[in-house]
Amino acid sequence: MHVKTLTLKGFKSFASATTFRLEPGVTCIVGPNGSGKSNVVDAVAWVMGEQGAKSLRGGKMEDVIFAGTAGRAPLGRAEVSMTIDNTDGALPIDYTEVTIRRTMFRSGGSEYAINGTVCRLLDIQELLSDSGIGREMHVIVGQGQLDTVLRATPEERRGFIEEAAGVLKHRKRKEKALRKLESMEANLTRVADLSSEIRRQLGPLGRQAEAARRAAIIQAEARDARLRLLADDLAQLLAAIEQEAADETALMQRRAHTEALLASAQGAVAEVEQELASAGPVLAAERERWIALRTTGERLDSVHSLAAERLRLLRADDQDESTTGRDPEELLAQAQQARAQESVLLGEVSASTDLLATATTTREAAEEAAAGEQRRVTALARAAADRREGLA
Repeated sequence: MHVKTLTLKGFKSFASATTFRLEPGVTCIVGPNGSGKSNVVDAVAWVMGEQGAKSLRGGKMEDVIFAGTAGRAPLGRAEVSMTIDNTDGALPIDYTEVTIRRTMFRSGGSEYAINGTVCRLLDIQELLSDSGIGREMHVIVGQGQLDTVLRATPEERRGFIEEAAGVLKHRKRKEKALRKLESMEANLTRVADLSSEIRRQLGPLGRQAEAARRAAIIQAEARDARLRLLADDLAQLLAAIEQEAADETALMQRRAHTEALLASAQGAVAEVEQELASAGPVLAAERERWIALRTTGERLDSVHSLAAERLRLLRADDQDESTTGRDPEELLAQAQQARAQESVLLGEVSASTDLLATATTTREAAEEAAAGEQRRVTALARAAADRREGLA
């Protein structure tokens, strides 16, 4: 197993894409100061998962992105790809070549990929830990770290030896397992507390649940009862609507019949009014005739009184046989003439009396007929008004 290629794009001083092809046996990279040797070492550590900005000789992780120069603008991301020859199967993956890629964006986001497939940082660390390499392994020695190794204490040397022997990954796994156990123990403690609290609340909650069940049953029964009542009300309303429809039909028929009667009554009223209008002149003529006859009767009464008075005086003269200085023949002639006038006047009085009686009878009959028709018209109008009110 060896590193075949290392490609840097926008990482620190490597603005353009730069690829290093490494053959088996290459153990170091040499060059003058400022040529970027340390940047290459930083790129190897960075692509293998280094998270400390100080280990990469920077203040923050975004400093690994090319910051630009006077003649070139800064870039928005840094990318490093490292291809490892896995022909011997040192890495636990079914590929003869493994390409690890890490991309850093200036916004702070980052991506990891193995053979083009996006993955997690943990996947890369697990893959490299089984091979004895990684960001914390002894294979990468940066500037100033050699002096640290030479001045290390026995405990630190033991750590270096454990790293070289491949014990570091097991220690990491042990620490991870211990952290998981501690977290699990805390979770168990929390579960125990929650269980005790839940057991304490089970009694009231059970009673509340029973009350909720009873309430649900009561609500269902109340809903069913309300629905039954509504159904009964609906049936009653439908029956009432049908009855009202039948009553309305009957009322409409009665209204049509009443309107027909009203129309006939109005026709009769119109006829009676016409008769009254035609009988008005006749009645006025009869009234004038009655007045004339009455006046004639009064005159006849006065003439009759005068004739009777004269007749009485004549009879008194005959009985006394007194002489008045007038001719008796003349007086007898006047008396006969008076009797003849009296007979004529009595005949006229009799005829006038008959005519007066006939006119009076005709007038009374006409007045009674007019009053009757007026009452009938009033009754019909009142009945029509009552019918309209009843229909309304």
